Amino acid sequence: MSVNLTNPIFNDEAAALQHIEASRWNGEPFCPHCGSTRVIRMGGKTQAGMFLCNDCRDKFTVRTGTVMERSHVPLHKWLLATHLMAASKKGMSAKQMERMLGVTYKTAWFLCHRIREAMAGSAPTGPMGGAGKVVEADETFVGGKEKNKHESKRNRDWSATGNKMAVVALVEREGTVRSFHVANVTGPALRGVLVQNVSRDSWLMTDELGGYKKVGREFAHHSAVSHGAGEYARAGGFVHSNTVENFFSIFKRGVIGTYHHLSEAHLHRYTAEFDCRYNTRGMTDGERAAVILKGGEGRRLTYRRTDKLAA
Repeated sequence: MSVNLTNPIFNDEAAALQHIEASRWNGEPFCPHCGSTRVIRMGGKTQAGMFLCNDCRDKFTVRTGTVMERSHVPLHKWLLATHLMAASKKGMSAKQMERMLGVTYKTAWFLCHRIREAMAGSAPTGPMGGAGKVVEADETFVGGKEKNKHESKRNRDWSATGNKMAVVALVEREGTVRSFHVANVTGPALRGVLVQNVSRDSWLMTDELGGYKKVGREFAHHSAVSHGAGEYARAGGFVHSNTVENFFSIFKRGVIGTYHHLSEAHLHRYTAEFDCRYNTRGMTDGERAAVILKGGEGRRLTYRRTDKLAA
């Protein structure tokens, strides 16, 4: 973990405020309500950190229009939590965040989900792959084994996969990853994920799952390895799905070792968290945290919204 925890931005509110303002505005603050740059910084103890827009006459702070909006958590704790999640390869639980930040579990839980929302905001856009590029696709399932569960919790019909949740991941070799929670692993579901995210000019690499066969014909090339027959690579190591499986290995370590249980309502946020760290794997922890901080702009996650999902 290359995070300097002695940095003043992690324990001094004024330094944290200056850091976030520089990240968001780079010395040229603008109104998040109307976009005007005709703003003035307000003074006094009760309005410290506030700005007034001379056009729409609304007040705002550096938190307005970000995942930090209307949060009472100090900015230096926001920055520390963001850096910790950026640096923790297998994630960080809300209980651990609670202990390290000195906040309640409810606050830590919501703080982590807001940061995951910012991680989703930093995701690359546009189609993956392209001519001459390889995109690997694979699926995994999240959830405990039936034999390890209490009898009253077994055999719940949560989805077509029983009580496990399906996650499909797409990885461009030497590129980025995108992972999604899907209701079931069927041909139509897999096609929906692939055609919405991958260029048809790509070379698609999968395993032998039947759901990939039909959609594979829509791409420039489609090759598959048969794991059931003990085949993991061929054609001199070109045909394989090991890259996406490596991504799943880190994701599963986070699920099993850090989070232990993920609710279906929030699974998409956890996948976004692991996507973000994979896509910024060439960055330092500080650079990754800066990307996450920018990703939180223009995104708002209210407690009512997450609480409703959790219900």
